[in-house]
Amino acid sequence: MSDIPESIPKPEQLGVIDQQLPRSDWMDTPVVFKHGSYCYSAKSKFMSYLDLPNPRDWSPMDKDWKLPNDWQRIIHEGLRERLSKYRSLKVFMDICVRCGACADKCHFFIGSGDPKNMPVLRAELLRSVYRKDFTTAGKILGKIAGARELTVDVLKEWYYYFYQCTECRRCSVFCPYGIDTAEITMLARELLNLVGLNIGWTIEPCANCFRTGNHLGIQPHGFADSIEFAVDELEEITGIRVDAPINKKGAEILFITPSADYFASPHYYTLLGYLALFHEIGLDYTWSTFASEGGNFGLFTSHEMIKRLNAKMYAEAKRLGVKWILGGECGHMWRVVHQYMDTMNGPADFLQEPVSPITGTRFENARSTKMVHITEFTSDLIRNNKLKLDPSRNNHWRATFHDSCNPARALGLFEEPRYVIRNVCNNFFEMPDNTIREQTFCCGSGAGLGNDENMEMRLRGGLPRANAVRHVHEKHGVNILLCMCAIDKATLPPLMEYWVPGVEVGGIHELVANALVLTGEKERTTDVRGEPLMKEEDTKDV
Repeated sequence: MSDIPESIPKPEQLGVIDQQLPRSDWMDTPVVFKHGSYCYSAKSKFMSYLDLPNPRDWSPMDKDWKLPNDWQRIIHEGLRERLSKYRSLKVFMDICVRCGACADKCHFFIGSGDPKNMPVLRAELLRSVYRKDFTTAGKILGKIAGARELTVDVLKEWYYYFYQCTECRRCSVFCPYGIDTAEITMLARELLNLVGLNIGWTIEPCANCFRTGNHLGIQPHGFADSIEFAVDELEEITGIRVDAPINKKGAEILFITPSADYFASPHYYTLLGYLALFHEIGLDYTWSTFASEGGNFGLFTSHEMIKRLNAKMYAEAKRLGVKWILGGECGHMWRVVHQYMDTMNGPADFLQEPVSPITGTRFENARSTKMVHITEFTSDLIRNNKLKLDPSRNNHWRATFHDSCNPARALGLFEEPRYVIRNVCNNFFEMPDNTIREQTFCCGSGAGLGNDENMEMRLRGGLPRANAVRHVHEKHGVNILLCMCAIDKATLPPLMEYWVPGVEVGGIHELVANALVLTGEKERTTDVRGEPLMKEEDTKDV
């Protein structure tokens, strides 16, 4: 069944980008909420669960957004507090010279042609209010100095456009002053939170995390059933029954991955890869029903929410008495852990500096966070010849790799995933240089925007990534787009279906699962998707 609603225009229609500028000045051009291009509001029950302000049921299409009576004072005081707390925000408000270097770097501007999706102008939505309330020039000269009053229309503009930014930080790579518009978006969203203007696809996962430990709201017994089902299926494919310990006290390593890995497709095939790998190397590890989620939607909500959600992973590591944490294929978990952990909840001095129990490698980069990425761990195993691999089992795949924004651009995790892929797959092709590594294009649906009501904007935002995939699809016959982020695995399939039919989406450890030769396994005839492996005579032409 297609994930693309019939109401969405056809690709040949959506691909025609209207670059015509509005006739009126941007300050005088009110926002128009368009179906398919905005996110629904958060439900009051989930806001109440999290003790967020002004819980009520409302819709962005309503004329009255049911704001608190003193909403302008709340926003003003909230901005004042954040200007004093976050020096970066004060600097970013003052130093932009509007050079426009970022303008054509945002995937939403490229895909929509809407000037307010240029990072410089999106930031100006907040900066103009800052000038009016916090600068002398703005107070005296008003609009001449680029200042404007905070009105309900401005607030609606904030909601529309700051929830059209995926916080991917591509624009920051090209800013000569180093302005990070993603941080501006994060703080603008915090201001919206103060008056109860949240979106559903960030608040419900946060509430579910508090309620059950994961975004999907899966209960502990459901989590255990999912893992057990995967163990059964892996046995059917390989003939090997693996052990998957849950809540095991005293294990050496706590493994945490996004909940989608044990529930959704194609994430699930990555889970099979984890289970096979851990069994083969005899890893002493455990899953946790309490920390059954690697993602942290607090990053898309507020700094306070980041802290609240991040804490559970470390609390569980302490309770179980593990030495360190291994993390699965997740995107923003890595940005949260490595950029915010130490000042929010860390340092995690009760854990040990991670050392691989198989190779003895000391992961010095994780000395502070005590958390290692699965591609670092697996690439180290391969480099030390600890795995028997048969990459020909992936000969039916012609792969390319999507650098997920957070582990790649934010943390520089470029080489490890590529090293693993090249060792488990014979056919790997890079997309153009200006679309990968630190210049990677976003999937178009991160930061809580991967909901169905926002589908048209998702497809527009994903157009630059899709164009790069189409390039290697047509040039090299690429038929699978690999990635290591749960949001990517959820949102890239409809993007490919729409823009580049014939390209599947998969995780790196899915291909590891296929290539890994397990000790004592039965003859493998299919990959972990159940697709038949290519016979030897068929692979000679590859």
